[in-house]
Amino acid sequence: MATMENQLAARHIQNFSEASSLEKHWGYVDRAVPCTNDAGSCAYLDQVYGSHDLSMLYSGILWAIIGGVLLLWTIGRRVFPSPRADEVAPDTVDNERLAKMIDRRSRLRRTAATVTRRYLLPDSVRLIFGRTTRLQVLTMTALAGYLLIFSFVGIAYQTWITPIKNSPGLYNTRTSLGPWSDRVGVLAYALTPLSVMLSSRESILSLLTGLPYQSFNFLHRWLGYIIVIQGSMHTIGWTIIEVRLYQPQPKTAQDWIVQLYIIWGVVAQILLLMLFALSTPWGIRLTGYEFFRKSHYVLAMVYIGACWGHWANLQCFMIPGLAIWGLDRGIRFIRSALIHYQYLPDGTMGFRAAHASLTHFPDAEHGDVVRMDFKHPQDPWKVGQHFYLCFTESSIWQSHPFTPLNLPKVQDGLVSHSYILRAKKGETKKVAVLAAKKLAAAPSATTPLILSGPYGESIVKNLTPDVNILCVAGGTGITYVMPVLLSLVEQPEVKDRKIQLVWAIRKKDDTRWVEKELETIRRAAKAHKVEVHIYVTREASSKNPSISDDVSEKDEVVVKETGLSSSGVSSVQRVQSDSSLDVQRIGGQGFDRHPDLDKLVNEFVEGTVRGSTSVYASGPGGMISDLRSIVASCNLGAKVWQGNERYDVRLICDDRLEW
Repeated sequence: MATMENQLAARHIQNFSEASSLEKHWGYVDRAVPCTNDAGSCAYLDQVYGSHDLSMLYSGILWAIIGGVLLLWTIGRRVFPSPRADEVAPDTVDNERLAKMIDRRSRLRRTAATVTRRYLLPDSVRLIFGRTTRLQVLTMTALAGYLLIFSFVGIAYQTWITPIKNSPGLYNTRTSLGPWSDRVGVLAYALTPLSVMLSSRESILSLLTGLPYQSFNFLHRWLGYIIVIQGSMHTIGWTIIEVRLYQPQPKTAQDWIVQLYIIWGVVAQILLLMLFALSTPWGIRLTGYEFFRKSHYVLAMVYIGACWGHWANLQCFMIPGLAIWGLDRGIRFIRSALIHYQYLPDGTMGFRAAHASLTHFPDAEHGDVVRMDFKHPQDPWKVGQHFYLCFTESSIWQSHPFTPLNLPKVQDGLVSHSYILRAKKGETKKVAVLAAKKLAAAPSATTPLILSGPYGESIVKNLTPDVNILCVAGGTGITYVMPVLLSLVEQPEVKDRKIQLVWAIRKKDDTRWVEKELETIRRAAKAHKVEVHIYVTREASSKNPSISDDVSEKDEVVVKETGLSSSGVSSVQRVQSDSSLDVQRIGGQGFDRHPDLDKLVNEFVEGTVRGSTSVYASGPGGMISDLRSIVASCNLGAKVWQGNERYDVRLICDDRLEW
């Protein structure tokens, strides 16, 4: 500390040897009082220290607001809870007294949520913010607005021309640029622990708000951009002061740049710019997602260390950032260790990887698909949660998020896992090549996996029996919605409930990925009135289409297909008579056409008998963006306030990898 005070003495022309006392200022070096310099220098020092004290105050207010919002959110979840699925039995849905009780308790909450979704669910300025909802952009804008305002408030914008001791005829130009540069620097430090918190997989914010950790990715990314701007402005400001405004030159600049705390500041700024460059979409495409992820972890922590070296007085912001990062990494390691700490074949306890059986679906045009199935001794997860899987035969340094497509059931102490992935490039490509090679050499093959998780929140905990369900999936996004359907068909039948699956795939043969699960839905479809619509988007129709074919009169099964001959019917397309599996080839060779989601969603909502609707969706970013706008337009607050729950439509989507 004494070294830093000596380094700052020249810059702030303080004379510690003549000081009668030292005045403490949190986050800054002590001030020598009384000031024995010229009037201009003393006035400048008053501005520097006064502005810094306000910077700490504004940082504290910011954190108080964040804490207050989280506290109110947490209390609101307890005072106005959403009805839980396990609190409402299916046989009570027709009970008018229960319906009125629920209505009185939740009408205000439902109406507010409906209005919020209508105006804040769609994407906002996609060219700038990517596929992000207006609500998230509004949250970020409020934060940015606070930072913008309080970056300038409380600073007296003046200029002081002060003489230089022992240098007659030379003067320093001291301006409010110094206090302002310090202000944006302090705010950048104050935002650092928030940025780390928003990026944590073991998220404290998720525990408080109930939102999955991936919901905070957008705020983390844009908060990082704000910190880059603040850090750059702080660096540019003090460079102008020390290289241009302070005299004599170039001696002042040369003495300034070799000071240890300035060297650490330069290192921190370089690391910050590297973090920014590698986190842009262009940087990720150039270096690969895994390189971005690993380098981000390392560079971020080195950056925090460099910030500490630059200005140790603000360690009050650095320590929480390091603690949150260390806690996140530590819990991840412990969770993986607990999942895999099992009995070994020799009877001892130790680390044991899961071994998944592989099924390979070749697709040279769009990328091979691999299905993995295995059983593992562990606690069951919640529907909608996902695991990070590490494929040890290709790399132990990479892991990717995958959602189990099956229900988490414990049988003989084991829980089944089923996953599908499409090979694109990088790790998934290696897994597909490995699966093809192994299955070419033997009729069956396995690969060891290391699991981390589960992560995320349950997506069915508020799915009460009166809610209608529309599941929309694109390609391998079926893994996100399939467990929802499987959980529904295992529950007792609910009168007047509407359930539908819309699945867009490139080829009809892609249904083989989840053939067993579709068969389970087929067997329960009649009782639950499940409708399944499959749209083939990139496969040409046959020359002589058959609109519908009776597959089995004995089972009263009806299959309806557009552009498909009867010889092409597979076992996964059998659905009992009160439900139909509608396979439509809407695309063709050389062109791609997608289902009309606007029409499908609106027809579904208008066709409901009673209750609200939940739309579960997973697929390409464009599909999710379209659904946000469509679902938002279906929400009508006035209708919901009048008791018509049909226009209370929620969207629950998998957006882990959205930009």
